[in-house]
Amino acid sequence: MRIVVTGSHGFIGKRLVKKLTMLNHDVVEFDLSLGHDITNWGTFKKIDKFDIIVHLAARLFVPDSFTNPRSFYQTNIIGTLNALEACRVHNAKMVFFSSYAYGAPDYLPIDEDHPVKSFNPYSRSKIMGEDICKSYFADFGVKTVIFRPFNIYGPNQDNRFLIPSIINQAKEGTIVLKDKRPKRDYIYVDDIVNAVIKSLNYNPENTDIFNLGSGKSISVEEVVSTVIDITAKPVKVKYLNEYRPNEVLDTIANVTKAKVRLNWEAQISFKEGLRRIIKG
Repeated sequence: MRIVVTGSHGFIGKRLVKKLTMLNHDVVEFDLSLGHDITNWGTFKKIDKFDIIVHLAARLFVPDSFTNPRSFYQTNIIGTLNALEACRVHNAKMVFFSSYAYGAPDYLPIDEDHPVKSFNPYSRSKIMGEDICKSYFADFGVKTVIFRPFNIYGPNQDNRFLIPSIINQAKEGTIVLKDKRPKRDYIYVDDIVNAVIKSLNYNPENTDIFNLGSGKSISVEEVVSTVIDITAKPVKVKYLNEYRPNEVLDTIANVTKAKVRLNWEAQISFKEGLRRIIKG
């Protein structure tokens, strides 16, 4: 297949491009570092006919969405609109990466029918992106696979995220964190890549939504203890007991739908994923 990957030089994109190339797909890399601006329709118009867009490019870091919301809405909404329009023009399929969209959960594990609750500008921009995907199917028949990943981690992730921050602090010998309580469903980046591979030959009925997670939740305190166990060196740990208002204390993905329809589930355990990051 001829596959366009937006955000091809990003955390997920680099690993996805490598995997697609290994599988002999014709990959078109589309990234800001290559001069491709997803908010510029003219850039998309230059792409020759293709079969699928995997739309990864987006503004991601949640705290920044509060300080620069316009950039998040512009990039994540206009970029998604342009990717969908390119799919309409070329009669292609879209694979859209949304985000954890459920807020404080009403029940666990969280399935795709759980109510969506926007709780920051980033998640709002992604939910709006989902709505545009649905509109492009309703109006133009553009089929989309929507992934709602839970907490992705892996090598070369932005150091501002929790797991790389903990690993870097552990290497320095002292870990200082605010709150040890929150539990998250962590999913290793290569499992995310494999979900994309599984989706390539899947024919969605319209806009089909899939959770991507491990089906287990791990607390900040457990992350710290696992990192220390793998590093096998003395580390001082301090929790400041500073709690964010409206903190979501637990998330667990129900991934039954992905197992049944995509034949996908996470293969890499949390400890093995951390070991791959730390040991290289």
